[in-house]
Amino acid sequence: MFLPTTYAAALLLTLLTMMCWGSWANTQKMTGKWRFELFYFDYAFGVLLCAVVAMLTLGSLNAAENTSMDSFALAANRKIFYGFAGGVVFNIANMLLVAAISIAGLAVAFPIGIGLALVIGVIWNYSLNPQGNPGLLFGGSALVVVAIVLDALAYRYHVSERRRAATAAAAVQVPAEDPAALAVPRPVQKAAKKRTLATKKASPMKGIIISLISGLLMGSFYPIVEMGKSGDFALAPYPIALMFAIGVFSSTFVFGLFFALIPVHGESVNLWDYFRGTKKQHLLGIAGGMIWMVGAIANFAASSAPSTVQVGPAVSYAIGQGATMISALWGILVWKEFKDSSPTVNKLLIAMFAMFIIGLALVSIAPLYVRG
Repeated sequence: MFLPTTYAAALLLTLLTMMCWGSWANTQKMTGKWRFELFYFDYAFGVLLCAVVAMLTLGSLNAAENTSMDSFALAANRKIFYGFAGGVVFNIANMLLVAAISIAGLAVAFPIGIGLALVIGVIWNYSLNPQGNPGLLFGGSALVVVAIVLDALAYRYHVSERRRAATAAAAVQVPAEDPAALAVPRPVQKAAKKRTLATKKASPMKGIIISLISGLLMGSFYPIVEMGKSGDFALAPYPIALMFAIGVFSSTFVFGLFFALIPVHGESVNLWDYFRGTKKQHLLGIAGGMIWMVGAIANFAASSAPSTVQVGPAVSYAIGQGATMISALWGILVWKEFKDSSPTVNKLLIAMFAMFIIGLALVSIAPLYVRG
């Protein structure tokens, strides 16, 4: 099976993870008004499909060595279960993350949720397999925490500013008999009122809280997977990716039903609406799952590289979670989630990016400065 044998190769895989994990959510945004509860069924299928293809291809290279099927035959049952359990934990965390995206947008949900997951995952993964300079590793993680706080503040300020602007626009009320009413047509006044009502529905704290809960769970799935692919009778990266995907796919029918009936945002969903979705919406969901899983498989392979490569699970997971910065860029530059922000909000966003970049840079060089 394919595994990196140099630090450069492992680093490239973690950078691929960062791009995939930071970009897959665009597929959900591209579905338009398609509810995330329905989107997620296709997403889960995409995750499973990608894992099967990877195990039958990359996981079966070089028949002279152990293949993925050999790994299954030799693995302990509890190691197999860890892979499945990691998928279940990830699934509930990711569903909450997608819900937070639908409320607060990419530029908010990802930095807060995934940033918190990075910190938890780094600490837990390092305790399982300590590789890399701990000072650089944890120092970089601390800067990520600062970035989380800055992003949450930027979002709250931005929502408050939008509410004030919408309220001021709606307050322009001119009597119909007044000739000056021609300056403010009724359609404009109605549109302003509509924007005010829509803005009132947005709750900055709700989006932040859901992102934080998602982050707590998201930071736990990777260490669980690591317990399944480390130690005696462990699973190799590609087989454990398959068990992980099975956990995601099977639990979707439980969690998906729950969120459809008791949604975290909006009204309950009629599951029959899934069959009313367009071909484009279904294909986007499958593509989103496959993109995310490509990143996960790349990360599992990088963290399983020989110890001489010095890229353990803590480092590979931390670099992969640079996806936060990628997703925030998508949200700000493409989806215009912070359009017409004030200078204060823009300064907070710039500071957030700076903290993320410096923090991830420290984590990236941690394997190169291992204490002797």
